[in-house]
Order: sequence, then C-alpha cells, then structure tokens
Amino acid sequence: MDQLEKKISSLDKSRMPVHVAMIMDGNGRWAKQQGFARSDGHTEGISTVHRVTKMSSDLGIKYLTLYAFSTENWNRPSDEVATLMYLIGWAIERELPELLSNNVRIHLLGDIERIPEEPRQKLFYARDSSAHCTGMQLNICLSYSSRWEITDAARKLAKLAAEGKIEPDSITEEMVADNLTTTGMPDPDLLIRTGGEERVSNYLLWQIAYSELYFTPVLWPDFSNEEYVDAIIDFQNRERRFGKTSEQVQNNE
Repeated sequence: MDQLEKKISSLDKSRMPVHVAMIMDGNGRWAKQQGFARSDGHTEGISTVHRVTKMSSDLGIKYLTLYAFSTENWNRPSDEVATLMYLIGWAIERELPELLSNNVRIHLLGDIERIPEEPRQKLFYARDSSAHCTGMQLNICLSYSSRWEITDAARKLAKLAAEGKIEPDSITEEMVADNLTTTGMPDPDLLIRTGGEERVSNYLLWQIAYSELYFTPVLWPDFSNEEYVDAIIDFQNRERRFGKTSEQVQNNE
C-alpha cells in the first residue's frame, strides 16, 4: 500500500465533506517557474482538473465546485482571455466522455452568456448531455463573481417586490439563497485554495459563511491527489461549531 492509499484508508467515511469548492490558483506562476508561456500553465492546470474531478468522484464527494474564470478575469490581456476561452471549450469537449462514464453531472454557474459562442455551445452541450447523470455534480464557475451573483439575486427579489408578489419585510435568508446560482445545493463544507494566497477572491461569499478554509502554497498544476487528501484529513480534524460551543457540539454527537 503506497502513501496515498494509506491516507485514503485513514479517512473517516462518516465525516467526508459533501461539497468541496476550489480556487485553482497558480497556473501562470507555475509556467513562469518552468520557463513556459502562461498558456502552458493553463493547459497543465486542465490535467489537474481531470485528476481532482476523478478523485472527488472516487471519494464520494457529492458536489465539486471549481472557480474556472471570474468576472474580474475579463480584465486580463485579451490574448490570454482568448486562450482561456479556447481551452475551456477544448477541455470540456475532451473530458465529457469520461465524465459521462463516471456518472458526473455538469452544472454551469455564472454569467455564461458572456462566454464566446463556440466554447459556450460546447459547455451547454456538456451540461445537457450529462443532465441524466446521478453521481457527483461538477459545478463550473465561469464569468462568475459572488458580488455579481448577490446583486443579481437582489434584482430578482426587488422585481418581485415591485410587482407586489412579495413584501420586502418577508424576504428571508432562504429566499436570498433560492435566488443564487447554487440554489438547491448544500453550502460548501470545505474551500481549498492553491497557490499560496489566503483570500477568497469574490468567490461564493454567501455560501462559504461556515465553510472550512484550506490554503496551500502548492501551485494548481502541482496539486496532487495526496495534497487533496491531506486537505480532507485537515478538514476532518477540525471541530465545526456553527456558532455553538464545543460542549454543545460534543453533546449532539
């Protein structure tokens, strides 16, 4: 039994995170360290997406949410954006057969209409082709930011109030959550960010209110299955209190 297998066997199957979210940071820095173009870093990062998605499915994770392209990323140099859009379309087309064979359902989060036509149609095809799948749900965040998402939810609720369909005073946290792109999903239990930065970068701000945060200096292309399992082991060693005391949590357990 190798080191990875030992770590997997040590996991408490009753305390696995249901929903894992990831900020995939470090592709550009990885490429620079290797003396490659930034596009090579993004290409290498796709291999990590493949590896992490398969590992998540194998471990029984129910939801995996990946921050693939933020609203702010549109401000990057146009040639890099164009490359990223091409790679997104190419990657989803390449990965779709295996995702389907593993019963993975694809869900898209974000302002998808901003994505160029060709990759957008490939994304829609992948989403629709996997709609029947009942295994892990892979959420791909594209042209996404949490402030955009919350603002959009506020607009929807304001419109309902203006039309007299709801009273402003009747708006609850549940109603806000129901108008986010993650409606119907559990909030992430664990948020992993690679690349050494310790911030959440406008990502799932509402949903990660009580998520456990795990930051690693490992750059995304180097993020291994063993590092992923280490993050889950760290998660399982934490006490999740949700505002309660340790004594209350222990009594409930």
